[in-house]
Amino acid sequence: MDLLADAQAMRPELIELRQALHREPEVGLHLPRTQERLLEALRGLPLEIATGTETTSVTAVLRGGAAASAPGGGPTTVLLRGDMDALPVDERSGEDFAATNGAMHACGHDLHSTALVGAARLLCAHRDRLAGDVVFMFQPGEEGWDGAAAMIREGVLDAAGRRADHAYALHVSAGGLPPGVVAGRAGVLLAAAYELDVTVRGAGGHGALPHRARDPIVAAAEMIGALQTTITRSFSVFEPVILTVGILRAGTARNVIPDTATFQATVRAFAPDAEDLLRDTFTRRLRGVAASHGVEVDVELRATYPVTVNDADEADFAAGVVRELLGEQYYFAAPNPIPASEDFSRVLNAVPGAMLMVGACPPDVDPAAAPYNHSPLARFDSSVLDTAVTLLAGFAAERLAR
Repeated sequence: MDLLADAQAMRPELIELRQALHREPEVGLHLPRTQERLLEALRGLPLEIATGTETTSVTAVLRGGAAASAPGGGPTTVLLRGDMDALPVDERSGEDFAATNGAMHACGHDLHSTALVGAARLLCAHRDRLAGDVVFMFQPGEEGWDGAAAMIREGVLDAAGRRADHAYALHVSAGGLPPGVVAGRAGVLLAAAYELDVTVRGAGGHGALPHRARDPIVAAAEMIGALQTTITRSFSVFEPVILTVGILRAGTARNVIPDTATFQATVRAFAPDAEDLLRDTFTRRLRGVAASHGVEVDVELRATYPVTVNDADEADFAAGVVRELLGEQYYFAAPNPIPASEDFSRVLNAVPGAMLMVGACPPDVDPAAAPYNHSPLARFDSSVLDTAVTLLAGFAAERLAR
């Protein structure tokens, strides 16, 4: 089977689907319009389709026609994941199919779900040659909603009647990688993510008489700086931790010292067991700063997504598929992990597999300067669908042939 040629032949209709999804992005775990479009795109294929109970997920199972000839132990099952949700970002990409509803596919999930539809169509066309089953996991709620965990509770890992044996996913990148180049690595690919919430409680007063108050803003400002120093003095440079404060709130008037100040941060770490040390270190340092200012502080650290770890054998297999189907020059062995995070990590904690990154930067843009994922300016070239469809179908077809 010539998967790349078949994928290229489907490009016009897949681009149409991708643009339709992009125009109407939906955020979170409940994406009714997106689900409707994807179900329509799968209509008529020989798939066993189930929709979610907690979410608007879609799970489709393809039974391979050659499964009866599979070696002992029953047919192999391969799971392929494509996420569906968007971000609460006002799009400024300039695309003629840009969204206008206050949300945006700024992380390329419209491409992911479209590519999974394309892979399903390709594999259905070659169903008689598949010595095993394929589970297509259309997942909502990746962007901070832990949709993978919800789908696991819904039974996606056992949708074929037994636990999946292998799992694969792709993630497009609006910058950093040349168009069509695929990056992968064995071991840690993406960081674990944590949410840090801090509330500083002081005593409000007149802005002209700060000595009569206990200013939570000054304390919070010192805390933010202190946390960066704490990281460099508490964690190994070879197991980096990244902390970014994205929200800082305090006050109602320029001449009023408020009672409270709050800030919220995202924390990324590559060590799988970093949570306890992060919580203890941050709490101790923030309480010390609070004591020096005569204020009180509440600190809450929550784990969101674990480290995304590619199985070594699966990463090597996936790299081989890229080289075989696309050419040696299209595979890049990433030397370092990426500090983004992913809930596909939950699937990889349960099933051996791999995730790879795919360059989707438009050809007229320098990848090194292109706005990255999550930017309102991010642009993803639709031609990457050829690559993504080919690889998703190839991972399944090649794995089931072994």
